[in-house]
Amino acid sequence: MWLVAFASLTSCKDGNNKPNITFTVNDSKEWKKEFTEKLSLLGHRNWIIVADKAFPQQTATGIEYMDTHEKIGPVLEVVLAELKKAGHVEPLIYQDKELQYLTDGQSKGIDAFKTGITKIIGATPAQTILHDSVFTKLDQSSKLFKVLVLKTDELLPYTSVFMQLNCAYWNGDSEKKLREKMGGNP
Repeated sequence: MWLVAFASLTSCKDGNNKPNITFTVNDSKEWKKEFTEKLSLLGHRNWIIVADKAFPQQTATGIEYMDTHEKIGPVLEVVLAELKKAGHVEPLIYQDKELQYLTDGQSKGIDAFKTGITKIIGATPAQTILHDSVFTKLDQSSKLFKVLVLKTDELLPYTSVFMQLNCAYWNGDSEKKLREKMGGNP
């Protein structure tokens, strides 16, 4: 088990003098263990991002990074399997809209990537959103909620997968019925 927490050695600070903690995992088995431990603490409104190599490190204090040293596909498979096993949250999946328009002519290997990711995501519906819009959502969310970024070694553009977590045992319809029963009171 070899985990290096750069925050304890070289803590970066944002403009508010709050530490931006980044973890780097040096063993592919270790990131999985670390992710599973962190997942138990995540809940409704948290985010998990399985990011390509060029995904930027941001200064928001609510964003935490782990380096997996793997490609997006295998990392996404682990994340989705662990989410399913956890039972307390389920993902609302977002992908970059730009990905739909890329071809092998523009980025060699992108067609196979898209086919593979579609198989991994399976029946879980994925919404598309313009890449820059994702950063707006993350900025808003990271002010109150944890965002966990799993960096990968993927070198294809617009391939990151964004997952906003919802409660798995209480849905929007249940909440609406509860609010109606309460007379519309929050």
